Amino acid sequence: MKASNSLKSLKNKPGSQVVRRRGRVYVINKLNPRFKARQG
Repeated sequence: MKASNSLKSLKNKPGSQVVRRRGRVYVINKLNPRFKARQG
């Protein structure tokens, strides 16, 4: 998992999805799994 300051920058990567689960915001990326993040 690569730490990032904001999820907005990860949102623009190709193949990434922003998902809300259990009150947390996650970024998952099937193409490049290195860009995973959690906020909240």
